Amino acid sequence: MTKMTFGSHPFLLGFDQLERLVERTAKSDSGGYPPYNIEQTSDNAYRITLAAAGFSEQDLSITLENRQLVIRGRQVDDSEGRLFLHRGIAARQFQRSFVLADGVDVAAAIMENGLLHIDLSRTTPDSVVETIEIKRG
Repeated sequence: MTKMTFGSHPFLLGFDQLERLVERTAKSDSGGYPPYNIEQTSDNAYRITLAAAGFSEQDLSITLENRQLVIRGRQVDDSEGRLFLHRGIAARQFQRSFVLADGVDVAAAIMENGLLHIDLSRTTPDSVVETIEIKRG
């Protein structure tokens, strides 16, 4: 039995990019840290919420490249010269990626009470009917 890929099906012309996107997303799994929620806030709006306790706005970066939303967190380890009897809160880094569909854009990023909210909006494309002229060969 052969493995069927997105690009090999005759009805899915030009969707080979989708397969690469799925593979890239699977590879970017960061092991569950930080935890996050994704909610639909209206018919054309979504919100990603990351638990970013201990991170300030300066510790976080958000980039969008090739429809991939990447959120990175880097805390400065300020423990030098301090003696911890117990250290349960470690300064750690993270990278969390989300692939956005065409037409989904980042509307805002808001830090509130240790939660990073990223609001997304989807624009509805106009329905277009195009007639293709058949030329004689």
